[in-house]
Order: sequence, then C-alpha cells, then structure tokens
Amino acid sequence: MLPDQQPMAVVLAAGKGTRMGSDLPKVVHEAAGRPLVRWVVDALREAGIGEIIVVVGHRAELVEAALADVSGLSFAIQRQQRGTGDAVAAAAAEIEARLGGHRRRPVVIVCGDSPMLRPESVRGLLTRFAESGASSLVGTAVTADPQGLGRIVRDAAGRFLRIVEHKDATPEERAIREVNMSTYVFAAGDLLEALSRLDNSNASGEYYLTDCPGILLGDGRLVEALACLDPSETLSVNTPEQLAEVAEALRRRGGDVPS
Repeated sequence: MLPDQQPMAVVLAAGKGTRMGSDLPKVVHEAAGRPLVRWVVDALREAGIGEIIVVVGHRAELVEAALADVSGLSFAIQRQQRGTGDAVAAAAAEIEARLGGHRRRPVVIVCGDSPMLRPESVRGLLTRFAESGASSLVGTAVTADPQGLGRIVRDAAGRFLRIVEHKDATPEERAIREVNMSTYVFAAGDLLEALSRLDNSNASGEYYLTDCPGILLGDGRLVEALACLDPSETLSVNTPEQLAEVAEALRRRGGDVPS
C-alpha cells in the first residue's frame, strides 16, 4: 500500500457517560468480556489499521489501562467536553505528525462506545474512499428507528448535502431514516483544515464533527455518504440497559470470548 493510502484511525473515548450511573469512563464498561473501547480498537485492527489515536479525557488512565496490551496506539487528551469536533481537534497534532507530507492519508474516525462496529464495514468505507477520490466519506445506515441519531440530508439527485443532529432537525428532517453512524473517513489534510473552521453556533453550543463534511462540500470538494453499515451497528451505549442489549447482541454475533 502506498504511503498516502495507509489509513490511520481516531477513536473518540473521552466521555464521562453520566447516564451509566458510574464514575467510570463509559468506554471501559465491559460487554461480552471486553471493554467497549477494546471491541472498537480490535475491529479497526482487524480492518488493517495499524496506527490508532485514542482521544481520552475523563479518568484517562483507566482507558489507557484497558488498552495497555494493544500495540500501535497513541493517546490524545480532550481537556474539556466541548463536542465531537473538539475531541478530534485534540488529536490534530498527532494526525499532523503522522502525515509525512501525504495529505490524502485516510483518517477513519469512530466512537469508542460503539462495539458493534464490524471490520468489513471499515474496509468497505476505505475501499470506496480510495476509489472515489473523495475528501470525506460518511458511513450511514438505514434504520426503522432513527430516534436520537443525526439524519443524512440529500438533494433531489441523491447527493449528500449535510448531516443534521436530531435536536437541530426539522420535523421533515426527523422523518429521514438514513442516519449518521459517527463513522467517517477523511483525507487527513482536509480534515485538519475543516476542524480549524468549526464553530459552536448550534443548539448544544458544541463543536460538531458532523459539520466538517459540510464545510468541505461548501469548498467544492467531493463528499459522499455511503449506506454500507448494518443497522446493528447503530447500537451504542449510553445506559446500563443499552449495555446489556449490546452485550447480548455481541454474544449472538459469536464474539463472547476475548482475544
């Protein structure tokens, strides 16, 4: 693989997980024998990604300990919880240090509380990214229950327009069933540029990573949304009940024995 095609990944794992009823970082809670973040990192490694940056924050030492036996990891610290865009920006220096002048190196971005992520989904996104020459590729799924998830807005020809967070969506946009899965591939140089231009003029007052594809599209660059993810991958963890649901889903998938 050419240097400018060698992917790296950023895993967002800084959250407190206040709805879990615990002071532990959400991503260290275990499902089917592994911490949530370990399922995510293992999927990325199985997809062929050797360089992984984990963004940590709340009780960072516990997240680092949960991944202590995994090679090829580095850690970046998000010092304040100011949104997903701010979390990725915390890894910007780590990304820049790895570019070696290859500004189109793919950067895969995923959430550390999404243990249902499949290696084949990541590989499919990377293949399409290489074929398309896109600046950004958004992995999506079509689900019967899009409640709480960002919606994918397309134009009349089916081309990607933007991602709208659920709380910012109009009633018409909330009727959309294609959802953002918080799974992205960016050309590294374009990602760094878009991050530098984020603002927090939204309902949450946060810096949304979801605004980055729109920024690049506005610059005339190619951005695509690819509905290649399985609806099961929409399962993430915010509550103990969801943790139990995900654990059972992982067992059904046959992954109840840690590697």
